[in-house]
Amino acid sequence: MNSPVIMSEKTLLGRRLMDALEPNTASRVSDKLSELDPGLARLVTDYAFADVLGRPGLDLKTREMLTVAALTAMGNAPEQLAFHMRGALNVGVSQEELLEIVIQMAIYAGLPATMNGLTAYRTAIASIHSKKS
Repeated sequence: MNSPVIMSEKTLLGRRLMDALEPNTASRVSDKLSELDPGLARLVTDYAFADVLGRPGLDLKTREMLTVAALTAMGNAPEQLAFHMRGALNVGVSQEELLEIVIQMAIYAGLPATMNGLTAYRTAIASIHSKKS
């Protein structure tokens, strides 16, 4: 018989934030990471989401806009960029704002990073529209 898992308040906050960006993300990420190491899911959930994304200084919409800008500029994390673009749309960033963030990165990150960002943008928009259908 399995005993119930008791989660800390920090882990619960991280999971709520993950699911705010995209429903069922917390369980999906936790399952994938726990296959590799039992503590890895908690590390990501507690640190990246609860400790950083959950800080009080900025709202979730602003944090997602900044995350999209950073990931677009980095240019080497396409899956995370697509996830955070969908997340940004799910927390109130408009399609127009999201496009402008990617275009803005052309100045600071270069056209190749922007072109990759535009590909992720198209994918995120298509994903959101397919869920509405």
